[in-house]
Amino acid sequence: MNQQGGKPTGHEDDWWGQLYGDADDAGPSAAPDSLDDRYASAAGTVNQRPDGDQRPDGSESPDVNQRPDGSRRPDVPAQRTGADAPERAPSAFPAGLPRPPGFTVEDPRSPADEEPPPPPAPDRPARTLDYVGAGPPTYDPEPTALPPADPDGLDDLVPDTVLDGARYGTATLRAVSLRGDSARYRGEPRRDSLLTARFGTGEHALLLIAMATGARATPRAHRAAAEACHWIGRAVGTSHERLARDMRAGRRGDLKSGLHRLTGRSLGRLRASAVEQGVDPEEYAATLRCLLLPADPECRTRVFFGAGDGGLFRLRDGEWQDIEPRVTDAAGEPVVGFGSAPAETPEGDRHTMDLGVPTPPSPYEPAPEPPREPFRFRASVARPGDTLLLCTGGLADPLRGEPELAAHLRRRWSGSPPPGLADFLADTRVRVKGYADDRTAAAVWEA
Repeated sequence: MNQQGGKPTGHEDDWWGQLYGDADDAGPSAAPDSLDDRYASAAGTVNQRPDGDQRPDGSESPDVNQRPDGSRRPDVPAQRTGADAPERAPSAFPAGLPRPPGFTVEDPRSPADEEPPPPPAPDRPARTLDYVGAGPPTYDPEPTALPPADPDGLDDLVPDTVLDGARYGTATLRAVSLRGDSARYRGEPRRDSLLTARFGTGEHALLLIAMATGARATPRAHRAAAEACHWIGRAVGTSHERLARDMRAGRRGDLKSGLHRLTGRSLGRLRASAVEQGVDPEEYAATLRCLLLPADPECRTRVFFGAGDGGLFRLRDGEWQDIEPRVTDAAGEPVVGFGSAPAETPEGDRHTMDLGVPTPPSPYEPAPEPPREPFRFRASVARPGDTLLLCTGGLADPLRGEPELAAHLRRRWSGSPPPGLADFLADTRVRVKGYADDRTAAAVWEA
């Protein structure tokens, strides 16, 4: 044999003769080679001969599960069918390829086998609301100008918005303080200040939420508000153990007198600070409103105290209740027995007629202090499902003056879980035309 087609040589082809000798080519085999014959051969290999366990010549087929040492291999289990068959994922056509005409995918599971979807959780109405009332407010809804900054007094800078929250016992707290539309437009700092603090640990802890509003049109209003929150925070933090005990025991009288003293001391220090800075105490003043919450889940007493205008509301059974403590002042002309001087002295001398001439101030007596804000106090017991709202005048005034705002917050906060921080911010910033002051609010949801 020669691969190049040349003349063969004897010594190169000796290996062929040694291998095959002089035997002639046997030619095609006489064994059957049809398709059925090939199938029969393959079926016999896997022990599934179509004509039983016999070979074509009538002899027994060897057992394919029999090992050479006489032991048997384990039988291959038969394919499970019917109810025993495992679930198979429905067939799917490969992604990215065109689907052939008539191709469908059937889900082997019957509709009865599918579990019904869980009912949707109750959700509060959509919060995409910018304003309520007759028309849009005058100012833009977003901040326009930043307050001026002093390089040597950067600690006095106040952020536009402050947001906080917590959950203790059965109460969930949300608190926010944001700059009003008017201050955002004019580049004035936020006059409202917010303080949220926890004193103590465990069930004996006490939560304080304090908010203050500085005097209007004064350059140091934001400093006065922050200092008022600072002083009341120090006072409550120092006495938090006794306050927490009085709240758990329900000693309302002790709470009122003690908090009245702490409030007066804090506002007194604010006036003393104004004198130290050489500022008029009337300009360096602030209203102060506070809320005390015990961390003990067994105590549902909620205590409000402070001095100054604002709002205290409670949402119960889907209705708003204005529970702000009323301050009653004597008004009108004096009457005998109430507000008027006696007709005569104890010695029997009759008083002379009052001609209405004012008495000149005495150089030996100090000038009388301006009238101070009366102390406000209220202790209440919360019920499951209540929502308590404490706020400054920036939110209390539109809540009382615009029914649509009260209705909107009632729909948002009734019969639903407490909102998240972002949702609470969106709820409290819904604007009303004619009300552009800073807004500070703290809401407590009772479980």
